[in-house]
Amino acid sequence: MSVPAFGLGTFRLKGQTVIDSIRSAIDLGYRAIDTAQIYGNEADVGEAIAAAGVPRDVLYLTTKIWTENYAADKLIPSLKDSLHKLRTDRVELTLIHWPSPRGAVPVAEFMGALAEAKAQGLTGEIGVSNFTVALMREAIAAVGAGQIATNQVELHPYLQNRKVADFARSQGIHLTSYMTLGYGKVLHDPLIAEIAKRHNATPAQVTLAWAMQLGYSVIPSSTKRENLEGNLRAVDLRLSDADMAAIATLDRNQRITSPESLAPAWD
Repeated sequence: MSVPAFGLGTFRLKGQTVIDSIRSAIDLGYRAIDTAQIYGNEADVGEAIAAAGVPRDVLYLTTKIWTENYAADKLIPSLKDSLHKLRTDRVELTLIHWPSPRGAVPVAEFMGALAEAKAQGLTGEIGVSNFTVALMREAIAAVGAGQIATNQVELHPYLQNRKVADFARSQGIHLTSYMTLGYGKVLHDPLIAEIAKRHNATPAQVTLAWAMQLGYSVIPSSTKRENLEGNLRAVDLRLSDADMAAIATLDRNQRITSPESLAPAWD
């Protein structure tokens, strides 16, 4: 199964907040949910899915391995622990969350362990997150481009990440955009507001539609049902070539997520 174009993010959501968000989202028609070991909410996500009233096999579940679990002897046990919390015997996609800090664990080691997790049936697909072109090359050398389902990266109108996008495309690797709304910053952009008005849409819908029209997946999060519903409508919004060209001019290499202890040398 390929990575769905639209899903629900759960970063920074825990407890009843994330449970309610997932229940509302599934009720509205969301079928892909993104979580991670470091989010500390996998058990909550598992509880929400169990209570959602839809068959598990219609959902596309993604989790991400945290840096402390990259060693070959730790990765699979940590994924099994995630599966236990998520109340499932497998997820559809498992990602390496960040490059190993200071290269402590070689890319070949953790990608090999991740490929073994796939071979064992613990995950349907594998991929990476926050990987630069150089790191993607290493991952490809380790397991082959065909094994890498996606690279999940910060990508929004103010950070269009074209070097990574172009390289991924050349290798047949899909991109997933996180922080597609630029942590809310792009929602106040006059150009996006103008396009939204023309389409009788919201700035969030325009921004999400822009990313999906470029072929990227998006995983916006919200705790409000009306926003969850509004975001989902972006799936049906089609922007014109002129709209897309206009948004392309907004790129300013404005990165929001770059933790000092984790960030690689960005492209």
